[in-house]
This record gives sequence, structure tokens and C-alpha cells, in this order.
Amino acid sequence: MANSAGADNTGVRGSSGAVRGGGAGPGAGRRARHAVVVGGSLAALLTARVLSDHADRVTVVERDRFPDGPEPRAGVPQSRHLHVLLESGQRALEKLLPGILAELGERGFPRIGQPSDLVQWQGGRFFRRTPASAHLLTGSRPLLEWLVRRRVTADPRITVLEGTEVVGLVGDATRVRGVRLRERGARTLYEARPLAADLVVDASGRGTRAPDWLAAIGAEPAHEETLDTGLAYASRLYRGPEGAEAPDCLGYFFVSGKGQAEGGVALPVESGLHLVTLSGLRGSEPPSDAAGFLGFTARLPHPALHAWLSRAEPASPVHAFRSTANVRRRYDRPGRRPAGFLATGDALCSFNPVYGQGMAVAALGALALADALADPRRTPTTRRVQRALVGAARQAWSIAAGADRVLPGARGNAARVRAADRPAAWYLERVMERVGEDPVVGDAFRGVTHLTSTVGVLFAPRVVRAVLFGQVVPVLSDPGRREPGRHASRSVAG
Repeated sequence: MANSAGADNTGVRGSSGAVRGGGAGPGAGRRARHAVVVGGSLAALLTARVLSDHADRVTVVERDRFPDGPEPRAGVPQSRHLHVLLESGQRALEKLLPGILAELGERGFPRIGQPSDLVQWQGGRFFRRTPASAHLLTGSRPLLEWLVRRRVTADPRITVLEGTEVVGLVGDATRVRGVRLRERGARTLYEARPLAADLVVDASGRGTRAPDWLAAIGAEPAHEETLDTGLAYASRLYRGPEGAEAPDCLGYFFVSGKGQAEGGVALPVESGLHLVTLSGLRGSEPPSDAAGFLGFTARLPHPALHAWLSRAEPASPVHAFRSTANVRRRYDRPGRRPAGFLATGDALCSFNPVYGQGMAVAALGALALADALADPRRTPTTRRVQRALVGAARQAWSIAAGADRVLPGARGNAARVRAADRPAAWYLERVMERVGEDPVVGDAFRGVTHLTSTVGVLFAPRVVRAVLFGQVVPVLSDPGRREPGRHASRSVAG
């Protein structure tokens, strides 16, 4: 990163490069090492969990006051909308917090098999409901974050400063040495106080102020890649129709894309509720009033979701959300940036939420951080660790940006489709024509979108044969029923 960053480590390992275990006090003649994590998000909490194994103490600084239970909070407005945890995220979360998946199951987190448990319309056709090859966890974001926060903050090495905001960095363009803090609601910057740290990690989310902080100490902010389709969301909780025959599915999934500006998803969360999120590209935004919300579903390609909502009981107001651009900050590229500063989570790379990648990438980023800090063969320089964090988000970015570039009205400096990308786009279009019908193509595709397989599996010989020579079947006009085979249960515990 900075000219000196290649020589300076992150500040949480000893000068010999050996990783220190967490919990031990500072040795004779050695000062305690301190890491600060900016933000209280899922990415921030998992980052703090990893750093607690390598620093003597970790301080999490969060602008909000955390609720006592699994409630939405002001600093995470998207928490009222649909979230899913992809299989890669489930595996990473379990490695970071062993036993967490069982705890989610005990709390009623639903587990949804794809494609068996969903009525899914995408690319102009329904998917065959063949046996599941991937699973989603679909419980609410506030419950997941509360359970993670409770586990992480129980560690005595981790301290949380609530109602406190970071207003700047301490240090210079060669090394960050801490942060400047201000109590939330304080009137002036003169009330800010310094907090010394050997490492500062920005996990403050989409609204990060890190570019300003870096510029203020003479460093160079990261180049930003942006891609915005103008997608807008509206969400509402529902309780299913009483006395009605249960549908032969656990959720509905109408995916917007080329030729279809509107989308709608209904998936179960805990407490017997369904969370319904409607979406529309620029110019087709869903309304935020109750009547308009229901009316919007009549514009979807099939009446199944509209019919279900017409009989269901609303259990919350309608909440709208508009900040859905893809943004990647290239801290991995050369520039005049200080050692001792990292970015992760949405502060590093944020995605169009329609792809459901954010929570999985947060967990994968924490695992990448753990691996980079624990590698006994390499000194964890700022540049090397930051590259590992960027790498953890690379495939998710390629999926989201690749799909969004071809949508009408896509804007931003990453929106241009390059000539070199056209052969891959042609092949992927053929993949999408077959993904809902051919299990060979579908299983490979779900491995990629769940981030458990690399994109290379789409070019395996049996997949290439199916894509290039397999016939495109007529469009299914009806969602159909599950086909025989092994299917998912309704909860993690099941």
C-alpha cells in the first residue's frame, strides 16, 4: 500500500512474526497491542472476534446504542429488509463461532433448499423444483446480528464503545496510530479525544468516512468503482393465511433482470412470519404504501405471490430502501496509504442486495483476515492483509457487477461492458437459459452464486456440454411441485 507499508506489519503480531495467542497479558518489556474496529456491524463483530486472537485487547466503536434484544437499529436501515445467508457464509460463520448454526436452529432460523423449496421465476422461466443442491438461511438480520454480538462481546478481550463515533485518524501518511473519538451528539470536533491503537479496521459500512479521514492525514483515499442500477426496495412482514391450504413451497422468488424490471421475494423468517421484499429497477420502484405494495405484486410475471399476499395478514408497516449501488474501494492497489489501517465489509466492497451476498462476504472476509494473520510463513503487512480481504470479496463482486452491467439504466464508472467480456457474457447467457431446467448446469451455477465453488466449475466438461449442446426446453408456465428426492427442512435444527 504506502511506500512504508510493505515493511511495516499490521501491528498485531510481534516483531518476530510469530502469532501470539489471545488472552495472555503483555510479556515483560513488551507493551500491550491494541486494535480498534470502527462499526458494530456483522463484519465488524466478526473482525473483532478474529483480532482478539492476536491483540491483547480490541475496542469496537459504534455510533448506535445496541438494543437489548434482536431489534432493528437506526445504523442498519437495511435490517428491516430480506437477508439470506449463503452456504459459504454458513460454513465461515460456523468456523468463526462454533455452534452458532445450532443456536440459529434453536431460534427458528428457516433453512430453504434451492431449487426444491422455492417457486422461482428468473430469466423468463420458472425453475424445475429438483432436489436441493444448496440451502439458504432466511431468518431476520437483527436476530442473527444479536446472536453474533452476544457471543463476540462475551470475550473479555473485546470492549464496545456505544454511542461513540470516529471522526478521524491519529497518525500520518506512513502509519495510523489510533483514532479520534467523539461522543454521539457532541457539538464540535474540539470535543474529540484520541484513542491510541496499533491497528485500525474500518468496518463502518456503506457510509464510511474513511476517504476523508485518510485525506486529513495526508494519505491517498482508495479509488472507488461504482455500478448502480437504481434498484429500490420495499419490505413488509406478513403472517400466512389462516385456514388456507399450505402452498407446496417455502417461498416465492421472482428475480428482476433483462426484460423484467420488477421483482418480488417472500421467504420465511422466525416466529412463523414471512418477510416480503419487492424490488424495481430505476423507473419501476415499488411504492411504500400498503395498497400500492400489494398492487405492485400484480405486475409480476405470475399471480402466485399476489394471490398469497391477498390472503395473508400484514404484520408490519412497509419500509423502503434505496441505497443499492455496487461500490468497491481498491485499497489493494498502490497508493500513498498508511500501514496499520485496513478496510473490510461494506466499507471495502458493498453489493446490490438482490444477490444476497453481504453477510456471507462479511464472514468470508473475517476468515481471510484470520488466515492472513495466522500464516507463520508470511509477515502480515498491511498490503498483504488488505489484498486478502479484497480477494474474499472478489467473486461476489464479479457476480453482482457482471449481472448489473447488462441491465438497462446501469450507471457508474464500472458500468461499461468491455469487448473482452463479451464471449463470457454470451456463454453465461446460455447458462441462464438452462440453469432452471438442467440439474447439471443448475447445481454448478448454485455453487458459484453461493460462493462455495469458483466460476471455473461452469467450464467443467460436463457443464460445458450441457450449456453448448443441451436443448432449451419450452418455458414452464406453472411453478409445478417438488420433484422426488431429498429436500430441505424448515429450520436449521431440522
